[in-house]
Amino acid sequence: MKRYRPNVAAVIVSSKYPFSCEIFVASRTDIDDVWQFPQGGIDEGESSREALFRELEEEIGTSDVEILCEYPQWLSYDFPQTIAKKMYPFDGQTQKYYLVRLKPEAKINLDTKEPEFSEYKFLGYSDVLKEITYFKRPVYKKVLEYFRKEGYL
Repeated sequence: MKRYRPNVAAVIVSSKYPFSCEIFVASRTDIDDVWQFPQGGIDEGESSREALFRELEEEIGTSDVEILCEYPQWLSYDFPQTIAKKMYPFDGQTQKYYLVRLKPEAKINLDTKEPEFSEYKFLGYSDVLKEITYFKRPVYKKVLEYFRKEGYL
């Protein structure tokens, strides 16, 4: 039986939303040319919302966001072989996705205690899936399409 690590992920739109729909993606420090949304494990006894704010603070240096929408189900994916060893004993992750908007006063700072990202950029809806690492595309596509269908993107 496969083991999935409980995880939370954030689809972040800039503070210009809803006038402009720019979606945050960042490049990982530990794997070359891998772009993704901020995400991280949910600690024992922590809710997915608590984990969301903690992970954003740890990964992008700010939790100054407002939650716009939550994906209704948990989504899972398997790690590719190149990452599986590092993530042992887990075979993949099961994730709860949130759509969040940066507050105007939010300041992104990737130079955190343990930097996970080396750079970031904001992309239009149609460019996000082109930039994202291949093994996350099916889940990201599902999430982005849901938020679009709900009228957010």
